Amino acid sequence: MDTLVSVNSKGKLNPMLKSNFFQGYSPLFCLLLGGFLLIFGFQCSENPPLQYEPQRAKELFLNSTEILTDVLVHDIFSPPVAARNYAYPLIAAYEVARCMEPEKYPSLAGQLKGLVSLGDSLPNADIHYPLASILSFLKVAKHLVFSEDKIERFTEEIKKEFNEFNLTPTQLRYTEEFALKMAYHIISWADQDNYKQSRSYSKFTIDEEPWTWKPTPPAYMEGIEPHWGSIRPMVLDSASQFLPSPPVPFSLDKNSKFFKELEEVYEAVKNISVEQFEIAHFWDCNPYKMNITGHVMHATKKITPGGHWVNITAIAAKNSSADLIQTIGSMALVALAISDGFISCWDEKYRSKLIRPESLINEYIDENWMPVLQTPPFPEYTSGHSVVSNISATILTELYGNEFSFDDDTEVSYGLPIRSFLSFRQAAEEATISRLYGGIHYKSSIEEGKVQGERIAWWTLRKLDMGALFDIEKKQKQ
Repeated sequence: MDTLVSVNSKGKLNPMLKSNFFQGYSPLFCLLLGGFLLIFGFQCSENPPLQYEPQRAKELFLNSTEILTDVLVHDIFSPPVAARNYAYPLIAAYEVARCMEPEKYPSLAGQLKGLVSLGDSLPNADIHYPLASILSFLKVAKHLVFSEDKIERFTEEIKKEFNEFNLTPTQLRYTEEFALKMAYHIISWADQDNYKQSRSYSKFTIDEEPWTWKPTPPAYMEGIEPHWGSIRPMVLDSASQFLPSPPVPFSLDKNSKFFKELEEVYEAVKNISVEQFEIAHFWDCNPYKMNITGHVMHATKKITPGGHWVNITAIAAKNSSADLIQTIGSMALVALAISDGFISCWDEKYRSKLIRPESLINEYIDENWMPVLQTPPFPEYTSGHSVVSNISATILTELYGNEFSFDDDTEVSYGLPIRSFLSFRQAAEEATISRLYGGIHYKSSIEEGKVQGERIAWWTLRKLDMGALFDIEKKQKQ
């Protein structure tokens, strides 16, 4: 295929003036024409999009997000890193898809911290934006994961599928070039969020104070991502903008509030019902679950809390009147808010450094007690699942309404049955209380995490303008 753009070893786009496209023209003409195409050929089009089957394009995009989830699970990314790895590809996809109707869907450039615009909107009817949005999503996703081959194979399948729309070689070329340009623009922005720098920061140092977090069985892993609060937020002013109330004061006095909460966790597990047991496991979402057989330890790979809610957002889009732009936009909005939620939550976790219930119960109440869920490897306060579940439920309720019932099949791939909910808030309430049933969080951490999540969600909703994205509920009622 002829091309006007190449990618160098550093991932930068280079103009190419040696393709067949330019043969037969003078060097000066080639230079001028090449410059014109590079300047004016990659912008949002206000012309009608090329003909395609909208529902199939929506399905292909949702399939792309499923591929990313599979890779994130396979590569065992921690909850905060996985949230980051959802957010950037979805933002890239939205920035491309909105070009189909730029007057209705504002760019996130200038709204998200550090994200600048690619330029003013200029017409280019040769770009197939549905395909470009998927290709841009996959390119950014590939940059963020270890198992690149699976995403690359799916990318080739997507290209073959879109060939059925009878795109001309010129249309395919412009589409791929625009997708690449947006992808590298988002990748460049992502590379400035302090993630790479934080890979070399010091590990978490265990404190001997009795109230501070200690590694827990069976793997006794060190604290995960102790510097995540240093990652640049998407929308929040800072990681500590919505600082939770301090945790309940530590005390081993049996009449203290803290010890009573500790006993509450102990009793919740000891007296757990069948329904509560199922709820705990459905919302486990621990990518670090370790299994020991004799002297051999192996991991059970699971979806993260953020991944679970990204999938719920996909379910909502699939079962609603949301079009392709609204589908991508809703997933981008939820994902970027979840990403900020983990930054805020992790900032508090490594500030308070609160010890997990399992450590104290084994030492002071019952040495044989075990939680229903395996305790994840980071401090207790606040509950991350409570934070991101309430972020997601708040935003999804604004998008799809208070009474949006759905069947959550997220955990089917991990051997668990479907659970049905009458609303997003009902699902969030269940996810929140699951941490008590599982024996991994105190009640106050769960409740404060809920408040923290709701505050982040409302801040995000008030700060961002995503135009007609919030017309989904209105469309459904028509």
